[in-house]
Amino acid sequence: MHLENLVSMANQIGTFFFFFSDRQEALEGIATHIHKFWEPRMRMRLIEAVAAGQAQDLMPLVRDAVQANTEKLKPLASLAK
Repeated sequence: MHLENLVSMANQIGTFFFFFSDRQEALEGIATHIHKFWEPRMRMRLIEAVAAGQAQDLMPLVRDAVQANTEKLKPLASLAK
């Protein structure tokens, strides 16, 4: 999947959580949603793009959620390496 599509989808999730009064709850909610509903390759592509600074159009809230929850978002196979 193209990075632009992943960023768009992630931003839609971020828009839902943007108005949560508890920022930590929003960050965890974004990460939980991505972990539950995105396939591992999609999650890894987003993680790699954020780490490399390639996702400039990503909402800051979503970027923060990915950075704060990188280990949670990684597929189990990548954790064994």
